Amino acid sequence: MRIMAYEEEDSIYSDNYLEEATEDDEIDELEEGFMKGYDEDNEEICSNCGKVLTGYDTVEIEQGKKTYKFCSERCAEKFRKKHS
Repeated sequence: MRIMAYEEEDSIYSDNYLEEATEDDEIDELEEGFMKGYDEDNEEICSNCGKVLTGYDTVEIEQGKKTYKFCSERCAEKFRKKHS
């Protein structure tokens, strides 16, 4: 990614600026990895809605010998009702 210096005669709305800005608009592997922030194979998802769990404010329910994780108490309650 290239950072361009701003000159007074260049405006972000000018055709010249837009052409330069779109030349480098592809995401490379490093930027893609940064945006993901973690290994997708190890991500945990809510057992009810499928939302990716961030590790904060997760709710866990043990049912039998298995632990289920949820993004909220609301999802945990919906899961309880479905599986009771």
